[in-house]
Amino acid sequence: MILCITPNAALDRTLLVPRLEPGLVARPTQVINAAGGKGFNVARAVQTLGRQALCAGFLGGHTGRLVAELARQEGLQGRWSWREAETRICTIVVVENTQQVLEIYEPGPPLAGGDWPRLVEEVREAGQQAEVVCLSGSLPPGCPPDAPADLITALQAAGRPVWLDTSGPALRAALTARPFGLKINTAEAGELISTPITTPPEAAQAAGRLLERGLAAAAITVGAQGAVLATAAGRWWAKPPALAGVSPVGSGDSFLAGLVTALAEGQSAAAALRQAVAAGAANTLSPGGGRFTLADMTTILAQIELHDL
Repeated sequence: MILCITPNAALDRTLLVPRLEPGLVARPTQVINAAGGKGFNVARAVQTLGRQALCAGFLGGHTGRLVAELARQEGLQGRWSWREAETRICTIVVVENTQQVLEIYEPGPPLAGGDWPRLVEEVREAGQQAEVVCLSGSLPPGCPPDAPADLITALQAAGRPVWLDTSGPALRAALTARPFGLKINTAEAGELISTPITTPPEAAQAAGRLLERGLAAAAITVGAQGAVLATAAGRWWAKPPALAGVSPVGSGDSFLAGLVTALAEGQSAAAALRQAVAAGAANTLSPGGGRFTLADMTTILAQIELHDL
């Protein structure tokens, strides 16, 4: 089982519109309401790949109950930390046939004093049967300064390797706990090492530098150019074929799901990177995060180029 933690969960509303112009009315042709946040995207991708996922994080109010019900309808199991405050709503507008996306993310309600310690304890208990843990996304306002390092420390002390995917101050705080693995994009990696990153070789060098911080593995996504992975055994770049995608939202989360499931199955790091890039690329073919078919992923996987760096 893979535990997927979303500290700042949301109700995701994805709207597909023919066009989006200021001052004009946009009438959606499709509306998708779903349990939202990066961890939920990881979890649904994990299940598509044939593994069991357990979701965890804060939920609250009417919106939180709706998120829990939407997750249940998808077959996503949850271990929720309930609060009084309403769970946030995030709106994603996808302009059809253009690959243009407008993302409007609410910050989420601030935490009360005892909320975060309670989440740490509940997640530690939920993770007792997990093979691996994915900690994904932003933190709610009001988190203590040592969050999420304390969460990573508690899980890894119990023998549960943690893969981290966050950004900004939360990323810097979390790295002090030395998670097992890190998955970020070029912008986030460039901010960490104070060096712009635009190419896979540059990303591979950055991933190697991140290993020096005590990580066992570092993966950096490079948009349409694929992603790189660095471990003690080597550095690799996996490049997908050119695709006419619908939306990139959730592709990084699908990438992480592909990576951790392959590693949990005993595949090599290079093979896991190929599966991860194929899952991330397949995700671009559909609206909504973490949604792709095994058929699409398998077709793309056969076209992935793998390079040693």
